[in-house]
Amino acid sequence: MSATEDSRKRKRRRNGFVFVFPAALFYYEILFRLFTGGELFQWNTLVVFCFCCAYGGFGYLLSTVSRSKRRDRHIAVALLVLTALPFIIEIFIFQAFKLFYDLNTVVNGANDVLTGFMGDILRLVFSGRGILCILLYLLPGGVFGVFGGLLEGLGQASGQARAMELARMAAFFAICLLAIHLSPGLDRVYDEAYNFNGAVSDLGLLTGVRLDIKNDLFGGATFTATEQLAAPVQTAGTDVAAAAEGEAPAEGGPVVEGEAPAEGETVEGESAAPRFAAEPVIYDEANQLDLPLNDGATGTKGNLNSYVSGLTASKKNSYTGIFKGKNLILITAEAFSKEVIDPELTPALYRLATKGVQFTDFYQPTGTGTTGGEYQNIFGLLPTNGGSSFPDMAGHSIKLNIGTQLNNLGYYGKAFHNNTYTYYDRDKTHTTLGYSDGYMAYGNGMEAYVTKTWPESDYEMFTGTVPTYIDRQPFDVYYMTVSGHGLYEVPGNTMSQKNQERVQDLPYSDIVKNYLAANLELEDSIAYLLEQLEEKGIADDTVICLAPDHFPYGLDDNASLGNMPYMSELYGYDVETTFQRDHSCWLLWCGALEDVGPIVVDSPTFSLDILPTLLNLFGIDFDSRLFPGRDVFSDAPALVFNGGFDWKSDYGTYYSVEDEFIPAVDESEIPANYVENTTAVVRNKVSFCRGVLDSDYYTYLFWR
Repeated sequence: MSATEDSRKRKRRRNGFVFVFPAALFYYEILFRLFTGGELFQWNTLVVFCFCCAYGGFGYLLSTVSRSKRRDRHIAVALLVLTALPFIIEIFIFQAFKLFYDLNTVVNGANDVLTGFMGDILRLVFSGRGILCILLYLLPGGVFGVFGGLLEGLGQASGQARAMELARMAAFFAICLLAIHLSPGLDRVYDEAYNFNGAVSDLGLLTGVRLDIKNDLFGGATFTATEQLAAPVQTAGTDVAAAAEGEAPAEGGPVVEGEAPAEGETVEGESAAPRFAAEPVIYDEANQLDLPLNDGATGTKGNLNSYVSGLTASKKNSYTGIFKGKNLILITAEAFSKEVIDPELTPALYRLATKGVQFTDFYQPTGTGTTGGEYQNIFGLLPTNGGSSFPDMAGHSIKLNIGTQLNNLGYYGKAFHNNTYTYYDRDKTHTTLGYSDGYMAYGNGMEAYVTKTWPESDYEMFTGTVPTYIDRQPFDVYYMTVSGHGLYEVPGNTMSQKNQERVQDLPYSDIVKNYLAANLELEDSIAYLLEQLEEKGIADDTVICLAPDHFPYGLDDNASLGNMPYMSELYGYDVETTFQRDHSCWLLWCGALEDVGPIVVDSPTFSLDILPTLLNLFGIDFDSRLFPGRDVFSDAPALVFNGGFDWKSDYGTYYSVEDEFIPAVDESEIPANYVENTTAVVRNKVSFCRGVLDSDYYTYLFWR
């Protein structure tokens, strides 16, 4: 063979190596879609392919850095295996939590997940599906390790070959950007409406991770000038303050049915004391503080100042201060859903749901599991830094949360959890929430009350801790429960097994019955709590506020939207959208409300509304412009949204990626440019959540 022919043959073989990494990466992405329920045959699959061709060039360049064919082959195998690991990890995360977790969440929760859920992890890894997943992802590295030597010249890439590869990478990247720009849905996910789950689903895991890193390093609070939201849809009804005093119905506000006894009227043989604060409230006064918004700050803080200055504060109302001076028990309930509530099965929870404020259209947006749900309930913000959001906020000013506000009023306070004290760094985060007596969990005191099982008993936590504060009024306590946690298997889930007989006759599959059985531990806890409040005669002086942390993702394995059979069975409808998945319940009860009649809030509400609503009800001055949620009793329009920029209002529901608006009223009633304006408002609110966290904005406002 001539030297020229040998050179051509070696060049062909070497050029074949150029395609190894793009092909392997695209293979990884296709497998990823198969294992996470994504659709294969969409046109954006071509965009994923082009991104893989661009990213694959890095593998080629890194694998041709030496003059040793053997060494470069080892480098290539190592790169192929290392690149496969994020795909494997995210597949197992999705199987467990039905979401993709960004880098912050993975890094911050990795140690806790490994120590706290090792059994579940091993079950997933060593299942038939888990083993198949691992083998398929290790296949390219194994094949190349065996046959890669057939590709001559691994360590002999010329400068010209490297330059050509860089040009090829740039060309494919340009094609991707052009295709994204020509597709409004992809363009939004890639840029102004970026969110990790949307980016991974539509652009692939590699691009989702790249954008996540870019936004962490260079993201900031940027805002779009837009009109104010349209006025809320008005509902005629009676306000609670008027109803409590036997007055005539007022127009506007939540619907209130029934009449309250007049002051001093006998109720069940007892003298009814005044139910609400007697101090007059200046209605229509703005919920606005004197903030340093014009001090010349620049950067993110300056952008936030400009944004807040341009907002209109909501107004005080006839509900302002009705809980002033009362006790508060705030509960984040693990994987709770409104379908748990039943008059026969869960009479205590049913009492809270029907004898207090009824939120008929409540949502708990899901993005980062339990720690994200807690963050939303406590701080009234979206966790824009994923799993690191709570730890990051713990180092900032927590002046605005309810724990600090009531502590400043002289309340006794404490936070409780019946799982491990250090899980999700709660030993660092929950000790900074403003509760006067700190935080107790298993490992720093809760073991005196709670047996170490999985999951631990909520009932044991409540029966052990309620006596420690019930006589220390006014009190403000927080509970993070755990009994409702998956997986819902018997044996395996101690709470499901404990309460199994109580659900045997229900018309559900075993997994759904086990889920309900686990939540009966919370039912028993609430029944005990109500009993103790009534025995002490302080039910009328105590508020219970309960909301979930996330949807019950432990019901379904390997599920995605449109493929959640057990959750659909529980919910009673096919779960196909984010709002169908995240639809849940918010229980807000006080014994003083029971004789007033049901207070119904039928506009959309969500977890970011909890904090401003509590501040209003407890008569605490706050600036509504600092909350992306709203006091639900104010004049602020209803607006629910999630980190994927989907939103819902009285006028309809909008899905960002699809750019689809589904009206809830006659289209003639929808204001002009409503969808465009509201979409811009939502982007601003998400940007505000990010800016507050990234810039330590609250410390700047209140502690300079």
